Amino acid sequence: MEILTCPKCQSNHIIKSGIINSKQRYLCKKCNYFFTVNKIGKKIDDYYVSKALQLYLEGLSFREIERIIGVSHVTVSNWVKSYNIKKPSHANYHPTYKIFNHIELIEYLKNKHLLSGAGMIITELGDKFMLIKWERFKD
Repeated sequence: MEILTCPKCQSNHIIKSGIINSKQRYLCKKCNYFFTVNKIGKKIDDYYVSKALQLYLEGLSFREIERIIGVSHVTVSNWVKSYNIKKPSHANYHPTYKIFNHIELIEYLKNKHLLSGAGMIITELGDKFMLIKWERFKD
């Protein structure tokens, strides 16, 4: 990967200037700034970020989200903090979730007894579907 501009002044007048720690070093001829190749970090698709935040708002814990999506619970916690998301209180409701493939979901939805008495939402999760159901706590 070739660096095209200086990170300090955005000039494209750069030359190679040695190797440090097995990384190519560059020199900007305009501002005399030395820099190395930018770190290519691991970027998680925005789809999974939004799904994780959605599941958090639906009442799932960080570790439950970790098991479902496959992203570290610490990463999910960092996303919640960075987007400044506040979890609404679910004092009277208890969310439960189930993962289905397409056929299983259709069979589940055919049973009217399972659908009554609670709110629910179905969301896509890769090639599967997640059904989140809220049941009111019994007094």
